[in-house]
Amino acid sequence: MLIKTLVSVFLAAILTENYVLAKFLGICPFLGVSKKLDSAVGMSVAVTVVMVLATAVTYPIYMYLLVPYGMDYLQTILFILVIAGLVQLVEIVLRKYIPSLYRSLGIYLPLITTNCAVLGVTMLVLQKVDSTTLYHYTYLHALVNAFGAGIGFLVAMVMFAGVRGRLEKADVPASLKGLPITLVAASLVSLSFLGFAGLVDHLIPLS
Repeated sequence: MLIKTLVSVFLAAILTENYVLAKFLGICPFLGVSKKLDSAVGMSVAVTVVMVLATAVTYPIYMYLLVPYGMDYLQTILFILVIAGLVQLVEIVLRKYIPSLYRSLGIYLPLITTNCAVLGVTMLVLQKVDSTTLYHYTYLHALVNAFGAGIGFLVAMVMFAGVRGRLEKADVPASLKGLPITLVAASLVSLSFLGFAGLVDHLIPLS
């Protein structure tokens, strides 16, 4: 039963609750780093690592420090500080061991600190930790959700990188070239994920 619920959480984070294409978070790197496939994959891996690590740190802090002492109103500030520290760690590692990826990501790497998708993963999961809700998320479920959200980010980035690659070879009207056709393509990619919307009704209750 546990395995089934974890698989449900993982697939939901990728398909029905995709943070980019369904919740529309993290649009800045989605549009800015999806021009090349290698950059898109590199950014997605970095975001996934930060999402999982941030959830691993913020969940226990919230549950065992902020809530018991009535300081849960500080979660936004504290979570941002945790994410900023983790992004700095990822940036140092990439700069030392993968300098080519570090240069290709450019300004978008430090912007992971303010990536609302990362903050959204750490905060929105807390809405599902209450045992009175239909889907009760434990610490393990939260980690799986974070990993699934990162994979969902990767799927969205890779898909859109492929779409933008095709657009570069397409005969686009002059009035739509550049950002307009990019936004139109992004909306169509997002609409394609609406086909998975009905799957959320078949998720196995976690409570």
